[in-house]
This record gives sequence, C-alpha cells and structure tokens, in this order.
Amino acid sequence: MTFETDIFSLFDKKWALLCAGTPEDHNSMTISWGALGTLWGAPCATVYVRFSRHTFGFMNDNEYFTVSFYPEKYRKALALMGSRSGRDINKDEAAGLTPEALENGVTYKEAEVTLVCRKRYAQDMDPAAVPPEVMKENYADGDLHRIYIGEVVDILRKTEK
Repeated sequence: MTFETDIFSLFDKKWALLCAGTPEDHNSMTISWGALGTLWGAPCATVYVRFSRHTFGFMNDNEYFTVSFYPEKYRKALALMGSRSGRDINKDEAAGLTPEALENGVTYKEAEVTLVCRKRYAQDMDPAAVPPEVMKENYADGDLHRIYIGEVVDILRKTEK
C-alpha cells in the first residue's frame, strides 16, 4: 500500500489518530482537522482538541503526542475511536488496535505512518476571531478547541505485509 501524499486530504479524507500519554496511561481520538507545515524552521503538525474531550487532559499533561495514519481497512476502528470516550471504555481494545510504546509517546502497530511530535505551542481558539457562521455551525454549545502545534521529531513508516 502506498501512503497518500496529498497533505490537504490526509486529515479530512484519511483521518488520523491523535494520541497522548504513556504506554500505561494514554488516550487516543480520531481527528479529521489538522495541518502539516513548517514553523520556526521545523516541520510541524497542528491539531485541534475540544475542551470536552478526554484526550484534552492528556495533551495538556504531556510534552509529546503522536498523529498516526492507517490503511483503509481500519476505517471502522477509527470511527469507534472518534465516537466513544476513553472515560467510558478501553477504546484500544474495543477498536481492536494494538498500542505500541515509543521512546516519546504511543502509536499503534496497525499504523501506516506515525508522526511523533513535541508540543511547541498551545492556544485556545478565540471565539471573537471565529467567523459567526462557523461559530454557529461548530461551536453553538461553546465547546471550543485548543490548538496544539507540535514539532515533528520523528516519522515512523511501515509497509503492509
């Protein structure tokens, strides 16, 4: 399988898992909003996490996070990881994904590509800076996102057997 290289569709079409924490205590969630680029002379990944998400605390409490992408056959697993809370169930087990410890974080053995990111910046979205129609459509309940920018310190690639 060839990893998709159209960075503008990676998050939106392929989805990804965002994971923060340690091998013993981590949480992951499916994300479809994100960006890849360069900031301060380094490759970076930008992700967005709602204040209400269980992953929010893990992102705040840890210096590293991972963003991982999967072959299409794991689409149902990613759907579960994005629709259930780690507060209520063991999402790894329920989705049938196998956590894999890294030197700086956690990914899954099933991941096709994993970006290991060191958190460099975090800021809450400013509701006054969000267009009114976007506020109405996405944040009517006031549950905004915190923006996290991580320097990509490693990229792990696997080939499917």
